Amino acid sequence: MADFVGAVDQGTTSTRFMIFDHGGNEVGRHQLEHEQILPRAGWVEHNPLEIWERTSSVIRTAMNARGLEASDLAALGITNQRETTVVWNRRTGRPYYNAIVWQDTRTDRIASALDRDGRGEVIRRKAGLPPATYFSGGKIQWILENVDGVREAAERGEAVFGNTDTWLMWNLTGGVDGGVHVTDVTNASRTMLMDLETLDWDDELLSFFGIPRALLPEIRPSSDPGRYGTTLPHGPLGGEVPLTAILGDQQAATVGQVCFSVGEAKNTYGTGNFMLLNTGTTLVRSESGLLTTVCYQFGDQKPVYALEGSIAVTGSAVQWLRDQLGIISGAAQSEALAAQVPDSGGVYFVPAFSGLFAPYWRSDARGAIVGLSRFNTNAHLARATLEAICYQSRDVAEAMAKDSGVSLDVLKVDGGVTANRLCMQLQADILGVPVSRPVCAETTALGAAYAAGLAVGFWSSTDELRRNWNEAERWQPTWSQEQRDEGYANWKKAVERTLGWVDVD
Repeated sequence: MADFVGAVDQGTTSTRFMIFDHGGNEVGRHQLEHEQILPRAGWVEHNPLEIWERTSSVIRTAMNARGLEASDLAALGITNQRETTVVWNRRTGRPYYNAIVWQDTRTDRIASALDRDGRGEVIRRKAGLPPATYFSGGKIQWILENVDGVREAAERGEAVFGNTDTWLMWNLTGGVDGGVHVTDVTNASRTMLMDLETLDWDDELLSFFGIPRALLPEIRPSSDPGRYGTTLPHGPLGGEVPLTAILGDQQAATVGQVCFSVGEAKNTYGTGNFMLLNTGTTLVRSESGLLTTVCYQFGDQKPVYALEGSIAVTGSAVQWLRDQLGIISGAAQSEALAAQVPDSGGVYFVPAFSGLFAPYWRSDARGAIVGLSRFNTNAHLARATLEAICYQSRDVAEAMAKDSGVSLDVLKVDGGVTANRLCMQLQADILGVPVSRPVCAETTALGAAYAAGLAVGFWSSTDELRRNWNEAERWQPTWSQEQRDEGYANWKKAVERTLGWVDVD
């Protein structure tokens, strides 16, 4: 039997390929960033062809660095930035338009119109999502209405849609020469187009956006023993490897954190923050601004659902300090700069660059820095940025407790920002519960590998995966309750200052 499983992790700012052994240990990786295209305020795009080129490159480089061949991989999984929308021509393989990224807010009028006439309530009931710029349905509608020839091509069955999982799967399995056009239940559940109970595209929801069913991929389980397809000998792996798993990135991280029991939760810190709470096979509908989503589906088992709190801007706020303000030279420097001061000096930063996601869902919000005086320095702003990451996560944790009746005993964390030890200490202080980071912080790729390996028997059960999980570090709260309450009350005041900044028709 092959000794390893591979995972493509196609994220918002970069793409990586990772290779894992039977113990869930990383044995190889390569990663490349791709361009963030910002045509105008609120618009965020990626070049799908660049993403495919980067994916091919990281696969080849990681495999060559370890001297591995396709036959060394038992299976391959894909995890991806969710909601980011690609529409391309199945005959030429060329995208009709850049990928519209999940952060993009150009569809605010589409989302507002859905809520005004009652269609929003249908979407909430069937898809578990509020009408928002975040999700794929409005992005598809925008492309159909604004890019010449796409609607006609869609009606002919020539144009096809996918999030980046589908785009990569199609290319890995042959592209114009018979590429497989599929997605999984987790990605489909982020479109506003899939019924959470039937796990199929819903005709009523499709009609709200004017989307032809022929445009959409086939929906399959997240871990599929029947495989989605097989890589081709002339592809980046240079041989045939079964593609057996697709998971949206946050669901993949939940699997990688082995949150397989009801009530277990994880928080992933990346471009944004995403907290998921496993609710089992029961659909829990949020009354507190959270999303109901599919967590995973393994083979022919019942789907497992989750409550999710999605936060648009966290790690990317640190990137903003680097790229737009120039007060740090790299993300790692944010910790050293923030550590120069004992607190934020009364400064609060709400990075609502794309509006506010959970639990507010306010597309009219924009970023604000409040509480400034001449006393404040760049160190205070850096610390306020780290605190903003943690306060937004507390907003979500409070909403989860209201919806589920479950209060966190410990928060499992993963993702790039967890390397910032000061930020993780602040998270424990602001939440008032311990924060635990696993040995493998790249749980998104690991979750995709786990799902792929389960499908082919590389791992026998989720119990075996649990035995692979080990804690690397734990942070205990140090703030007093009074300090915690005062800080959170001021945060809520700062959030109020961001609302209503943009007029949305």
